[in-house]
Amino acid sequence: MNVATKGVEPGPDGKPRCWWCLGSEDNLAYHDDEWGRPLHGETELFERLTLEAFQSGLSWLTILRKRENFRRAFDGFDVERIAAYRAKEVQR
Repeated sequence: MNVATKGVEPGPDGKPRCWWCLGSEDNLAYHDDEWGRPLHGETELFERLTLEAFQSGLSWLTILRKRENFRRAFDGFDVERIAAYRAKEVQR
């Protein structure tokens, strides 16, 4: 199917959804619970910005599946903790 002709399709529960989220439970959950919703808070915005930066060249599904690993690696995306990183944390 041509991308220009893709649109809304029924999901596994029959509810209409964007074509791109079908076929993966991770994408479906992201679509239903996060995509298109505003983010509030420094941590939430910093997490999304960081994940978007790491996504370059990868599928968003890959990033979604690794999100918990990113949260552990970046101390829960706590901006103040990351700003205080020294050489040891950067090297890690």
